[in-house]
Amino acid sequence: MSQNLIIFGDARNMEELEDGSVHLVVTSPPYFNAPFDYPDLFESYDEFLSLIDTVAKQLKRVLAKGRIAALVVDDILINGRKYPVVADVTKIFIDNGFRYRERIVWVKPEGYIRISRRSGVLLQHPYPMYYYHDNLQESILIFQNGEFNYKDIPQELKEESKIDLEEYQKEKWYLNVWQITNVLPTHNRLEKGIAAFPEEIPYRLIKLFSYKGETVLDPFMGSGTTLKVAMELERFGVGYEIDKELIDVIKEKLQIGRKSLFNDSREIKIIVREDAKCLRSRLQQEVEKRVKNVQ
Repeated sequence: MSQNLIIFGDARNMEELEDGSVHLVVTSPPYFNAPFDYPDLFESYDEFLSLIDTVAKQLKRVLAKGRIAALVVDDILINGRKYPVVADVTKIFIDNGFRYRERIVWVKPEGYIRISRRSGVLLQHPYPMYYYHDNLQESILIFQNGEFNYKDIPQELKEESKIDLEEYQKEKWYLNVWQITNVLPTHNRLEKGIAAFPEEIPYRLIKLFSYKGETVLDPFMGSGTTLKVAMELERFGVGYEIDKELIDVIKEKLQIGRKSLFNDSREIKIIVREDAKCLRSRLQQEVEKRVKNVQ
């Protein structure tokens, strides 16, 4: 696939993509009913897992042999119940024929807790069984679609896509724990109300698992971070996003209509399907209600 493409529609249907046309998937599925990101987006946890399962089947089809699907996920606590998202997503991808290759732990700086500090419960009740931790990490799950044939890549392309070893060593990419500052929920940022991940995550994954001129897919595109980084690194980007209310945010982030950020040849085709929905306004209203309730 040799074009940049954005589809506003449900990622459970990737009819626009041919079999084996994608070389890397980098994404972060919506956090299951996260109170301050996606409140009540899903009717049940089973509905969330069904979404992941159907998308995994699509990714198995469109991802080239031996290539990587990287998902940023985390367990979620809702109304006192902890949902094992990491374990369940891992099982779903394995059941769909992916090889579980690696888990990288993304650690955020201490002090960057978002709404509440759960550890405060024990400070008020310093007794056994009152312990709840503050979460500073998420998982980056790495799945592989079969065996990769290294001989399929021309040596010239390998050299063009060579990883900067100084950066690799200095930033400690070689560890399975990555220390990366998260995108803070400030009121004036472009992705206000969107659970966006930092550009450093797709930057590392795209560098480590794809070659220049290849196609990177994000089936839960959000504000378009993965596509932005992919195009900056001379890859083609494809994204699916069900919420068509994000179209202006995505156009702004990708500077669509401007020629200053990408090469002139890097045009972006946008398709708005009938199954796209309007979600952001409703979700943001619910989030604002919940924030007021905890203040």
